[in-house]
Amino acid sequence: MAKEEKSGGIMETVKTVVYALLIAGVFRTLFFQPFWIPSGSMKDTLLIGDFLFVNKMSYGYSYASCPSIRLPQIGIDIDAEDICGWLGGDNERLFGSEPERGDIAVFRHPVHGTDYIKRVIGLPGDRIQVTNGLLYINDEPVEVERNGTFTETAEPQGPQQLRPRCENGPVGTGGTCEKSRWSETLPNGKVHDILNIAMQGSDNTRVYTVPEGNYFMMGDNRDNSSDSRVPNAAGGVGFVPYENFIGKANWVIFSSAGRSMLYFWTWRADRFFHKLQ
Repeated sequence: MAKEEKSGGIMETVKTVVYALLIAGVFRTLFFQPFWIPSGSMKDTLLIGDFLFVNKMSYGYSYASCPSIRLPQIGIDIDAEDICGWLGGDNERLFGSEPERGDIAVFRHPVHGTDYIKRVIGLPGDRIQVTNGLLYINDEPVEVERNGTFTETAEPQGPQQLRPRCENGPVGTGGTCEKSRWSETLPNGKVHDILNIAMQGSDNTRVYTVPEGNYFMMGDNRDNSSDSRVPNAAGGVGFVPYENFIGKANWVIFSSAGRSMLYFWTWRADRFFHKLQ
């Protein structure tokens, strides 16, 4: 009798865990996906270590809405395409809503499927170009206005221990790293900050005509962002198909300045429930 009760108790525990995982999987697939910012390509809108939930209901659902499960420590690498690849290939979405210019969106890289977060700059049919660091949309320059200086400590950041690039030249560890900050106003009136580091190749591009069903994405830290200005065949992002969008980012829940989001003593007090622009 005792053995039967023990066996029954174990089975109940297993069922509880399985149900919890199923509920969590459905929740993550349909509603919100957690995302931890690993790089500085969206500074100063998003900082390395920001933790947020991406709203999957914003753009509807496609194969990219299914979660990827990657646990290299125990050899698990399940891609969203492995689960929901049968939904892909038609560049359509269920209950779809189109991304708007200025949205901060998480999407799957068109080639290797890694999750990226950038800002929607170009819509289908748009002509996009950057000349001397200034963004042109449909042959019209966007409005920019100086908005002070972004400063941070020159030191390794986040789990990847990335060092920031500085406009004020090479800065020693512990020094003040500076970047000029500008407010950029997109044609639909959306205003957001961008950062400048130095004049480089990505500050002068050809004209890109965004194909139907695709979008042009850029990071706010313009000189430190691998985005649609570089074709995916050359290591960049290229144009992003509609079906590759995962969801929209609206809020930072909390932010860690340390190597792990579990290091609560490194949490940034001013980033709790921080609304994104």
